[in-house]
Amino acid sequence: MTPPTSARARSRGDRVIRIVAAVVLDERERLLVVRKRGTTAFMQPGGKIEPGEKPIEALAREVREELGVGFALPEAEELGRHSAPAANEPGHCVDAWLYLVSLDGEPQPQAEIAEMTWIDLNAPGDIELAPLTRDTVLALARDRV
Repeated sequence: MTPPTSARARSRGDRVIRIVAAVVLDERERLLVVRKRGTTAFMQPGGKIEPGEKPIEALAREVREELGVGFALPEAEELGRHSAPAANEPGHCVDAWLYLVSLDGEPQPQAEIAEMTWIDLNAPGDIELAPLTRDTVLALARDRV
């Protein structure tokens, strides 16, 4: 039996960062990605889970902070827990809870978000994508459209 992703990461010496991330699709079946200040890779809106926080609660907080909008928590579709190398922290991997959500307004970059864009699921272009987005989220999103 294969050990859990976080156990494999620890065995390689990677430090694990527990995060939650929003998979947001628009009416044209494009995926929303954001780039945080001081970084180069685009990824899903979201962030670290605080102690005592449930993943969905962390996601609601992060989406509001980063995009200035919310979503209906009961309508969020859990897409599972996935792991990938961290885009901005060498020697770390992310242990990510992913949720497909529909935003309740027009997202605008807030807080630490420097830039946001919508990418085509099948032809994302030449922007740098975080490993989780590139290797997992794009395929999950394609399965939903």
